[in-house]
Amino acid sequence: MKVTIYTDGAARGNPDGPGGYGTVLQYIDQSGTLHEREYSAGYKKTTNNRMELMAAIIGLEALNRPCEVDLYSDSQYLVKAFNDHWIDGWLKNNWKNSQKKAVKNVDLWKRLLDAKAQHQVHFIWVKGHAGHPENERCDKLATTAADGTNLLDDVYE
Repeated sequence: MKVTIYTDGAARGNPDGPGGYGTVLQYIDQSGTLHEREYSAGYKKTTNNRMELMAAIIGLEALNRPCEVDLYSDSQYLVKAFNDHWIDGWLKNNWKNSQKKAVKNVDLWKRLLDAKAQHQVHFIWVKGHAGHPENERCDKLATTAADGTNLLDDVYE
C-alpha cells in the first residue's frame, strides 16, 4: 500500500508553554476511497530538530503493515540525513558526525531507524514557505498540534 505522510514540528511559546508536532497519514484503499488519519502531540518547548524527528516517528509507527511511504517534511536536517546518507556515516562512526562530534538525539534517530526499517520510505524536503501546498499542509499540522488539547502520551521530554 502507498501512504503519504505530511509531518511537521513546532517549538512555540514560552519554555513551559505548548509545543507540538503533527502527522497526517493519507492512503487510498482498494475501493479507491481516500482515508486520512491525524496524530498530534504536545510537550514543553524543545528544539525543532527533536520535534521533526518525533513527527516522523509517530507517522511511521502508526502504520500497521509494510508500506511504500512518501514522507513530506520541512526539516532539511531530517531529509538530508537519509537522502544525503548522513545517517550511514553516523552509523559507521558510532554515532559521530564527520567532525567526530557526537550526533544529537541519538535515541530518536535509533527509534526512527526502527520505524523506517519496516517500510520503503522516501523522505521529501518541502523547501520554504512560499505557498507550496505540501508545505502549507505541514505547517497547519504543527499549529494544530501545538494548540491542541487532544494529545498523545507517547512523548519524549
